[in-house]
Amino acid sequence: MQESTAAFTLAEKLAMVHVVNSVILADGYVHDGEINAVTQLMQEIDFDSNFIMQARNIESEQAISILKQMPSEKKKNLENILEMTAISDGFKHTKETSLMTYIFESMNK
Repeated sequence: MQESTAAFTLAEKLAMVHVVNSVILADGYVHDGEINAVTQLMQEIDFDSNFIMQARNIESEQAISILKQMPSEKKKNLENILEMTAISDGFKHTKETSLMTYIFESMNK
């Protein structure tokens, strides 16, 4: 994954982990490559497995609202993270693509 160039706030991290988790779960199966991608992301933006549980508890609309407020540099970084997560299992499922399109369009409105 790409090195984080800007520090993310706690709220931004929660929102990012929420949408990353959503993309991973979109095809109904968690692949080893996706687990590896999340492990790498945990090191890059500094969060742990408990944080994933917290991120799952926020509403998707709240996550999108937070992501909308991020500067374009952070949004681009998130787009790269989501792309790398989606292909980390060797295949980008159509449900992952659809969800990512929704996320990108929603946060860039």
